[in-house]
Amino acid sequence: MTTRLLILPGDGIGPEVAAEAEKLLVALRDRHGLAVEWTRGLIGGAAVDATGSPLPPATVSAAASADAVLLAAVGGPKYDGLPRELRPERGLLGIRAALGLYANLRPAVLFPELAAASSLKPELVAGLDLLIVRELTGGIYFGLPRGVETRSGPHGPERVGFNTEVYAEHEIERIARSAFQAAQQRSRRLCSVDKENVLESSVLWREVVIRVGREFPDVALSHLYVDNAAMQLVRAPQQFDVIVTGNLFGDILSDVAAQLTGSIGMLPSASLNAHGQGLYEPIHGSAPDIAGTGVANPLAMMLSVAMMLRYSLNRGELAGRVEHAVQASLAAGLRTGDIAARGEKTVGTAEMGDAVVSRL
Repeated sequence: MTTRLLILPGDGIGPEVAAEAEKLLVALRDRHGLAVEWTRGLIGGAAVDATGSPLPPATVSAAASADAVLLAAVGGPKYDGLPRELRPERGLLGIRAALGLYANLRPAVLFPELAAASSLKPELVAGLDLLIVRELTGGIYFGLPRGVETRSGPHGPERVGFNTEVYAEHEIERIARSAFQAAQQRSRRLCSVDKENVLESSVLWREVVIRVGREFPDVALSHLYVDNAAMQLVRAPQQFDVIVTGNLFGDILSDVAAQLTGSIGMLPSASLNAHGQGLYEPIHGSAPDIAGTGVANPLAMMLSVAMMLRYSLNRGELAGRVEHAVQASLAAGLRTGDIAARGEKTVGTAEMGDAVVSRL
């Protein structure tokens, strides 16, 4: 059976790194027997320019019928003046909600060749391999009510902005279960991150995670407040194996973890629904300052293909081939600008993509 993919290049460097993912898919299809076909769609600013909406109905329909979606990046300063509902980021939030993608898996793996690129001392990050499981369709990003309204202030009327942190028990249960299952396949250690000493939503979060944990007696469960978790990530990151947390905290902590690995340009992510359908994307943004220059790092996008092979296509052996091809390219000394040491020779987006494909 042929696997159907939807590729959403998006904005900024998105089309450039998406092209390298397609190059990889061609090699997997033609040289390794992967039965796959794909189409392209619009999302983000590119969709606004073409249709007036950051998430056109045609994109939602194509994504719903695909086995998996590869998304590169959305956003850019050109769209900063648009109403909030037309901002490119609304397209990303919308497709996550439309597909029910509640479990976001963000690995932070330090390739040995990039130990010197980390912001921490090599002895602190050597062998780093952790997984952040972020709840993706609830929390403060989706809670109602939200908005900006005028209220009476100490010096007269003033604007007040508000968002609501909302979590239902079933939302916490399903993300906790996903995290415990992930921990079972790793080192059987799970740390749940919340702010239970301040937020009522976190009180419920911790209670539900503890309850779900009773189903997984082989996994050691611990808890940290989010401020302490951020500190511990940069103090002693190797203490962590799997971290589970809510939408906002996960967004922040995964970017902290990204810096430990040397570059945000190295990290893929997977967002899964209850049926195994997934959206795969690098965690970096659209980097409009380097868009069109051919210097963006395509490795996070290519590693997102590897995650897709593992989690949605059940082709773990091909995922391993892609990951080894990335490591072999790094071992050969190839570096894009974001992961190069001072004075080290760099290669461009297409050259790095070609290197990975040639080593597949």
